[in-house]
Amino acid sequence: MSKSRIIVLTVIVSLLGIGLGVIIGYFGHPNQNLNIPAPVVPTEDPTISQLLMNELSADNIKENLRTLTQSPHIAGRDQDDVVLVDLIKQRWLNDLDSVVIHPYNVLLSYPKQNDSNYISIKLDNGTEIDVSQRKELVIDAEQNNPNVVDPFNAYSAAGEPEGDLVYVNYARIEDFFHLNRTKMISTVGKICISRYGAIFRGDKAVHAELYGCIGLIIYSDPIDYTVPWSGVYPEDWYLPSTGAQRGTLWTDNGDPRTPNYPSIQYTFDLLLQQRYAHLPKIPVTPIGYIDAVKYLGKLAGEEVIDTWKGGMNITYRYGPGFSAEHSNSKIKMSVKTTNQPAIIHNVIGYIRGKVEPDRYVLFGNHRDAWVFGAIDPTSGTATMLELTRAFGTMLKRGWRPRRTLVFCSWGAEEYGLIGSTEWVEELQKELQARAIAYLNVDAAVQGNFSLAANGVASLNQVVFDSTKLVSNPNPAEVSEGRSTVYDTWKHRSPSSSEDVPSIGGLGSGSDYTAFLQVLGIASVDLRHTYDRSIGLASYPVYHSVYETFSLVEKFVDPGFQYHVSVSRVWGEIGRKLADSPVLPLDCRLYAQDLAKKRDDLITYYGSDMEKNGVDFAQLNESIRIFIQSANEIHQRIQSIDISNAYETRAINDQLMLLERSFIDQNPLPGRVAYRHVVSAPSQHNSYGSTAFPAVVDAMFDIDADPDPVGRWNEVKKQYSILVFHILSAAAALKPAV
Repeated sequence: MSKSRIIVLTVIVSLLGIGLGVIIGYFGHPNQNLNIPAPVVPTEDPTISQLLMNELSADNIKENLRTLTQSPHIAGRDQDDVVLVDLIKQRWLNDLDSVVIHPYNVLLSYPKQNDSNYISIKLDNGTEIDVSQRKELVIDAEQNNPNVVDPFNAYSAAGEPEGDLVYVNYARIEDFFHLNRTKMISTVGKICISRYGAIFRGDKAVHAELYGCIGLIIYSDPIDYTVPWSGVYPEDWYLPSTGAQRGTLWTDNGDPRTPNYPSIQYTFDLLLQQRYAHLPKIPVTPIGYIDAVKYLGKLAGEEVIDTWKGGMNITYRYGPGFSAEHSNSKIKMSVKTTNQPAIIHNVIGYIRGKVEPDRYVLFGNHRDAWVFGAIDPTSGTATMLELTRAFGTMLKRGWRPRRTLVFCSWGAEEYGLIGSTEWVEELQKELQARAIAYLNVDAAVQGNFSLAANGVASLNQVVFDSTKLVSNPNPAEVSEGRSTVYDTWKHRSPSSSEDVPSIGGLGSGSDYTAFLQVLGIASVDLRHTYDRSIGLASYPVYHSVYETFSLVEKFVDPGFQYHVSVSRVWGEIGRKLADSPVLPLDCRLYAQDLAKKRDDLITYYGSDMEKNGVDFAQLNESIRIFIQSANEIHQRIQSIDISNAYETRAINDQLMLLERSFIDQNPLPGRVAYRHVVSAPSQHNSYGSTAFPAVVDAMFDIDADPDPVGRWNEVKKQYSILVFHILSAAAALKPAV
């Protein structure tokens, strides 16, 4: 062999060895045996926050609201699902990177518009008197619109029942207990009348049906929707006597025909087999207090206890039936509400992230309203359109977020969170893997008293930090030393145990529900609210024809400064979550929240649970381990190499997936739409947030259960499931082995 050939072979063998070494090193120890540095994490641009806030305009939000509320826009009708869908799509095509429309064929519900629902008193001879109004009184020209849908409760059964009337207060379970167990008044075969407030209207219908009522009338009592020191609309923003609250009765979420699955062309329609078996079986309809006084004022029976008395100038009585000359008369309901399929649309807009495009920060607001919806939800829609315009302006100036921003305009929320739930069901695998947080604004401005927030505890600090950067929209409060939104929030809604504002838990009632309850995506719900201490059940004109642009402009937010304040808080929270190299999620606050929920559980139920063999040492130990894991991950955050993208991504994934750890593989007992073991609504109030819901539901009225052994076994089962999930969450925060 020639010397030159030997040299060539030697070079070839050397090169092969070097190549093999590189390959082994690459696959055996990524990024450790190579001289290639880990990708560098881009730093956050601190100037964007103020630029974004300065860009947001109160005048633009005002004009958005004026445009969006020109006509009623109930779900499934052209004004909402054609006109407004196209308006939002065109705006977002100009401001964002891309827009996708998601249509769904779902079951909605409408009254018979030319033969609307009514209530009457039927005399012995068949004559009907005191017939309720079928439409709300038009007070100003803005309400005089032919597309206004008459007052009704969606998904009510149709029918014309007649019977004795019984007053059931708020139709809570405890109200029926009071009637049936204390006063020995049966509601079986009766028509019940309940006032709005305290619990979700759908739960009122469930309870009425459970206790044998053949119909339910719901009215807005003036004690819950007016105040003694002021007049009603148009003199002030309080509810006129003719106002009636529309609203759904559906107590689960999403299309009633397709629980757990999206209503797309590939999904089998459960309607074919179940025929709405899980929707209300009794007629239900709302009325104003101008009519309620005529029926309640004629009731027979004992005078009610003080806590059942409303604000009408009558003696409130339980019934059943009417007194004096009407003792042989009956109450009659005529309800012609029908359920029918309709097409709804979600409009989804995207700003693609430049570094981590597969990580999503989601902003959401629903678009549909029962009538004009100038507060619910259109104050939020008008605000979101301005926020997306401002983000679009930042894009044009050269900024792009680290992570992807997703903007969601939901359809048919009012019917039972249908649009958002169907989207979550359709894209659940993608969202489980990619969604960091969901930031919800429904009614952006319900009043001008203070910011209010509900959310998971890991988001508390980023909400606090964001509100500290937003100027107080009220100059009078600034002169008193409260210069930021945070200052007034803490002053007017302080936490009971810490020197921070109060943030409540999330139950249901808006579009965050499926994100949190089905997928375990950290969520928060924001709004500017009214003074709750004056005793209102909600903002006064809720879901009535009087919820108009003029009412908002005149009484709620004349300068639209509170609207722009909410947009700044909303945008800053999202910007921090999108741009911060390490996600601003605080597991230590989650640990504190778990400990507080544990303490509340022991306070209310501890004695009975311990007497029946529940060992709280298990819960205490699981929370101790979670606290330790939470502290350790934040210690690691302090020491990580922030310039190392791999290390940063790994810890961000742990933070993002924390909330997923509290989702059970099975739904909570009796509730197909809820899986979160730490925070969910109770079975008897779909709006409220209950800590450790499956355990608390199992404890409800346990002493009256005919099978106490079986019930206590259920308590212990749900308790063990809770402990398991807390330990699982603690393990998820540990470093990789």
